[in-house]
Amino acid sequence: MTTKKLKSPFRYDIVGSFLRPKALKEAREAFVKGTISKEVLTQVEDQAIISLIEKQKAIGLHAVTDGEFRRRWWHLDFIAGLNGITVYDFQTAAFGITTEAQGSYVSGPLSFPDNHPFLEHFRFTQKHAAPALAKQTIPGPNMIFLNSLILSKQYHQQPIYDSANHFKEDLIRTYQQAIQAFYNAGCRYLQLDDTSWGGLFDERFREMITANGFDPDQLLTDFQEITEKCLATKPDDLTVTFHFCKGNFQSHWLYNGSYDKIAKNLFSIEQFYGFFLEYDDERSGGFEPLKELDKQRIVLGLITTKNGKLEDPSVIVKRIKEASQFVPLEQICLSPQCGFASTHEGNHLTEDDQWKKIALVKEIAKQVWIDA
Repeated sequence: MTTKKLKSPFRYDIVGSFLRPKALKEAREAFVKGTISKEVLTQVEDQAIISLIEKQKAIGLHAVTDGEFRRRWWHLDFIAGLNGITVYDFQTAAFGITTEAQGSYVSGPLSFPDNHPFLEHFRFTQKHAAPALAKQTIPGPNMIFLNSLILSKQYHQQPIYDSANHFKEDLIRTYQQAIQAFYNAGCRYLQLDDTSWGGLFDERFREMITANGFDPDQLLTDFQEITEKCLATKPDDLTVTFHFCKGNFQSHWLYNGSYDKIAKNLFSIEQFYGFFLEYDDERSGGFEPLKELDKQRIVLGLITTKNGKLEDPSVIVKRIKEASQFVPLEQICLSPQCGFASTHEGNHLTEDDQWKKIALVKEIAKQVWIDA
């Protein structure tokens, strides 16, 4: 297997997270209870990640991840490692189920620490990835803007910044430093996962944003500009992609609405090499917004990770052809619609289902594209 002549994002690719194996879940529970040390937990994580990487390479993935096995959440673990962020516990029913959750708010000036733990996590993944490419995923900057400031009750009770512009300057600088730090660590394939854009088309969230003194239509421009400036200083040989879904918490979703509202602003971000978008059910809407795409690749998330039922390959091929009416087939790729475990609990399918889904993605891609 080689990636030298292939272009990322790849014809068949993955979003990033995988179901945590039983031994890892048990070790994490033991660590929380205080019956094992952090060192022992890390050893279990290391072995689980090495095994996962080997499985990804064996199935033929060109880019592999650590499955987010060291994280509790797909986003908060990274955000919690930044200077100026406080994480807190709360109970939520936002995803249609009542469960314990965590949130974050800006509690001090934002900056990226040189010893952010994700850097060492990446180095470990890269060490074991060869000859595949090690792919690193982190939450996009607007996750912090929306959740840790705009919608944060704690922040509004004790604001840190004298203006939104001052905050945005620090946010942009923080991400520029983070991107460069991952590059210096050897990363050449970085993905920004950013569901915050869903709040700009979901009517309930738009009302919440307005109630907190922000204009959701203006935020379309703000989100675009923040992201563009975060990527403005990235090295030329660093591939950066964007992933968006409408929420993925134990197979439950969060946002309603279509991509029409955000397509023009999102697809105008030229520094992205590709966009991973959720298209696994009717809630995703049609492919018409893809006409706003320029030269970047679009990775269609047509294979669901919400359940273990395998899709009909002929149906997926048909949908790819439908999408090609709005964007050239040359620019289209295929992946699952999201990761398999955006949180440590994981979605409602088995590990066997998970690998069958990935094998299906590869099978269909090789049927559709000669360069898959």
